Amino acid sequence: MAGLIAASFALAAVARAQQAPAEPEGYRNDNYRAPVPATLSGARVVTTEQAESIWRAKSAAFIDVLPRPPKPPNLPAGTIWRDKPRLNIPGSIWLPDTGYGTLALESEDYLRNGLAAASGGDNAKLLVIYCLADCWMSWNVAKRALAYGYSNVAWYPEGTDGWQRAELPLADSHPEPRAGEAGAFAR
Repeated sequence: MAGLIAASFALAAVARAQQAPAEPEGYRNDNYRAPVPATLSGARVVTTEQAESIWRAKSAAFIDVLPRPPKPPNLPAGTIWRDKPRLNIPGSIWLPDTGYGTLALESEDYLRNGLAAASGGDNAKLLVIYCLADCWMSWNVAKRALAYGYSNVAWYPEGTDGWQRAELPLADSHPEPRAGEAGAFAR
């Protein structure tokens, strides 16, 4: 039975790869929740099984780039706003809003500082970058990490969706603080 299940997952992966769009030359700038390419030139694409193995070996920094839902602009005065909880791969750092195709200078600095903190300043440290399944945000950030000179980048396209389907542990997460917030990355 387990072999049959594994074979069906393998066939599904092959079907997804055949339907996957081609890699664009630049960054994706719209429709971020859509089928993603099967590849990312210069990076290693990892499956859930491979990501789990890397995670258990503690041989990489895991970086979640899911955007943070914004506070609604027209909340009545006195309304208490609570961020939607984010469950991600334990030990990950969360760098929200860094996967857009075009980044404001402040967001790009936040991403650069976050990657430097995650890697300990070692451009050869393995970085596993993820979001959700069919999320171009992680593809964009992995591509940017390569452009920033990181040489050991793994893109995990199934993200927390694949992790959760595999019934692997998840942990409550909070975004890394931005410049000017308590605990922000040191420059």
